[in-house]
Amino acid sequence: MNLKGRYLLEPMDFTMEEMDYIFKLADKIIQSPERFMHACDGKLLATLFYEPSTRTRFSFEAAMLRLGGQVIGFSEPNSSSVAKGESIADTIRTVACYCDIAVMRHPKEGAPKVAAYATDMPIINAGDGGHQHPTQTLTDLLTIHREKGSFDNLTIGLCGDLKFGRTVHSLIKALSRYKNIKFVLISPNELRIPDYVRREVIEKNNIPYTEVEKMQDVIPELDMLYMTRVQKERFFNEEDYIRLKDSYILDAEKMQLAKKDMMVLHPLPRVNEIAVEVDSDPRALYFKQAKNGMFVRMALIMCLLGVEKEFMED
Repeated sequence: MNLKGRYLLEPMDFTMEEMDYIFKLADKIIQSPERFMHACDGKLLATLFYEPSTRTRFSFEAAMLRLGGQVIGFSEPNSSSVAKGESIADTIRTVACYCDIAVMRHPKEGAPKVAAYATDMPIINAGDGGHQHPTQTLTDLLTIHREKGSFDNLTIGLCGDLKFGRTVHSLIKALSRYKNIKFVLISPNELRIPDYVRREVIEKNNIPYTEVEKMQDVIPELDMLYMTRVQKERFFNEEDYIRLKDSYILDAEKMQLAKKDMMVLHPLPRVNEIAVEVDSDPRALYFKQAKNGMFVRMALIMCLLGVEKEFMED
């Protein structure tokens, strides 16, 4: 397996076998993190965040630092030459003079692809508008892999903002490659899954799915419930946001209806769509999921830099 020099713009950039290879390495890191403390000595990661982030940016930075590498970058584009009108292509060409690998979050769909085409340096998409968020998908899949042992034969509930939620779009795309998957899409009419995702991913792959408005009607049949927040920044007017933001709240009462081994995942940040009382339920895995994000990003960085081989031999 050779991923050195590759970029990750969307989940389908890697084959299922390549994904399994990354998960295998992530498992090794989780089991013996001390073995990897110097895996990226002398390597430099650039974090180019044109949009706010806590978990994604911190987990990438923590991942590189725990591997022995270093990090430079910005979390506010106005502190860089972007404020002077520099293009993405010119920014990434300049950054490539100093760094070995870069991770980019941008509000415009396709921006990381522009960066990837402008340089030979590995580029990782950390979220581009409402389009894709492939490393969150790797995080989600690693969590499913570690908890369920397989991606096959699962009924997956996706709840909340399915229209603008890039994490949902990426996850549906990635899971569409596995056997006997069923999607239950839970959202208000205004926030249903985009037609292109339904048509080009779900229906094209003949995946059974249902669209419902009430969570409690379908929660007993789910193997996993993926909660998302209603994102204020994705709305064109505040009235629509206020009207819809409390539509779906997972609480202890609803959890009583669910299977005893149903997983609850959430890409975070949470606002009020999961009641705090759910946090103590052993099925609530969203903070474990956040930690898995650091481990899978450690594995991804190592693979794209081509430094993982010696660790995969045993």
